[in-house]
Amino acid sequence: MEFVLLGFQGSRQLRTVLFCLLFVLFWVTVFGNLVIITLVSSSRNLNTPMYFFISQLSISDILLITTIVPNLLHILLNNGASITFIGCFTQLYFFCALEAIECFLLTVMSYDRYVAICNPLHYTSIMTTGHCVGLAISSWLVSLSAAFCDTLSASWLKFCGPNIINHFFCDLVPIEEIAISNTFPLQLQLYVFSIAFVVIPSLIIVTSYVNILHAILRIPSNISRQKAFSTCSSHLIVVSIFYCTLFSVYVLPKRRQTSDVNKIASLLYTVFTPLVNPIIYSFRNKDIKKAIQETAQKCY
Repeated sequence: MEFVLLGFQGSRQLRTVLFCLLFVLFWVTVFGNLVIITLVSSSRNLNTPMYFFISQLSISDILLITTIVPNLLHILLNNGASITFIGCFTQLYFFCALEAIECFLLTVMSYDRYVAICNPLHYTSIMTTGHCVGLAISSWLVSLSAAFCDTLSASWLKFCGPNIINHFFCDLVPIEEIAISNTFPLQLQLYVFSIAFVVIPSLIIVTSYVNILHAILRIPSNISRQKAFSTCSSHLIVVSIFYCTLFSVYVLPKRRQTSDVNKIASLLYTVFTPLVNPIIYSFRNKDIKKAIQETAQKCY
């Protein structure tokens, strides 16, 4: 009827420090992403495909960190906590869906940068409003549907005896470890999910940036070359952090049991990435800074 999430085991002082840190990071992340969503929706200067996708990424980041962190704070306070069967698989569904959405949005953003740098004359005709909205809606629908299939398959597993999950949220791998029924279909589905949502998008991103790098190196002006590099550096930083941790946990697992290393890696793409996305993508951007100044002046 229920599972027990261990979270991060340790002394009370350590758990208190981690609780305070995650509490602050949670609200900073929510506030930062809400600022981005508000600015993009209200500022005419930010009415471009790049900022539209950044706002979509901010929405998914808020939903992701809200799915994980509040329950994690409860676990830290109680040195472990129980979660109902339905609650566990509901959390698993939203986690899988939001991670898949993030994978697709990062891929779409790399495609946007590819078109902007490698085919600038046709950028406005390719990245139209209808095309951008279609890409965003497709990302959400495909991710929500795939996550439903994975969650449904995991819920059909039989559980009897140990109900302790050595993790801080309900994930596919630790749930599979405590199941007593045949897990091969779920393992096969997990590999397909990893290939479809991690490997293939990462290959598309790498291919896009190889072409972008080739196009940038052909630019004769150093100033134009630096400007082109600056528009891509933020995206590369976030993609590197996000996909490296996903590969380490899901694509190339070193061992079947959930370790503290996997927990820390999971923290990177569930807590750290939503925190740094608005900082790296937007607050370093001159357009965002200008929009913040204009909004502040209007409020004043």
